[in-house]
Amino acid sequence: MKLVRFGPPGLEKPGVLFEGRRRDASTLFRDWDREFFEHEGLERLGVLLANDAGRFPAIAESERWAACVARPGKLVCIGLNYRAHARESGAELPKEPVLILKAPNTVIGPYDDVTIPRGSTKTDWEVELGVVIARPARYLASATGALGHVAGYTISHDVSEREFQLERGGQWTKGKSCDTFNPLGPFLATPDELSDVQALDLTLDVNGVRRQTGSTSDMAVGVAGLIHYVSQFMALEGGDVISTGTPAGVGLGMKPPVYLHDGDVCELSVAGLGSQRQTFRQG
Repeated sequence: MKLVRFGPPGLEKPGVLFEGRRRDASTLFRDWDREFFEHEGLERLGVLLANDAGRFPAIAESERWAACVARPGKLVCIGLNYRAHARESGAELPKEPVLILKAPNTVIGPYDDVTIPRGSTKTDWEVELGVVIARPARYLASATGALGHVAGYTISHDVSEREFQLERGGQWTKGKSCDTFNPLGPFLATPDELSDVQALDLTLDVNGVRRQTGSTSDMAVGVAGLIHYVSQFMALEGGDVISTGTPAGVGLGMKPPVYLHDGDVCELSVAGLGSQRQTFRQG
């Protein structure tokens, strides 16, 4: 299944991508949120689609694509999790995954404009595989079975402001949690839609120029291992999102570094998960 959300900001409704069209699920479900995921919502949705698809009317093409899940309880980003990205950053692979919490209100739709913060000169791009949690994961004994806690996968654009992140002291939160800094979508694909989550190609273009090309096979710690690891420090709940790291090619890693400016356009893709497109606007 492929889950979407649609409608203007603050008035989003749940839907599905079915037989190539977006269809409205709002008369049947409140939203794709923690309650939905933790109370067998995916199972109920699957049964309805299989047996009574006529209950899902078509959505107008003009409707905005919203983030594919409701505002998550938390967003957990993983730093330096791709071998090639660590090399371009001049850093060794961490002995343990680097965890960064990103504010949930950074989440926007996959085609919404991204706001460059006031005073920013180093806003950077990062295409990532996003993992959406279905059922709680707390102190998992091992990575075995961890994928059973996954609702699905999506594209997560982990936009970052490098000066705020690296030069202004303290933790990385300041460079990760600026408004609009996490476009999510266009859809959530349930695990059965992907043959191998550790063999997905990722790309990102800036103004039509390819900047990032990678594969989830380059992750130092795979999806199952990340879920197990994060669960040792905090409970993962339904609708939470893990952004699993970015491949090489970020602006910070270029010589000299290159950053985003007003009017620049980023286009992102992950195999099997569609594509995103954002225009960056000076705040």
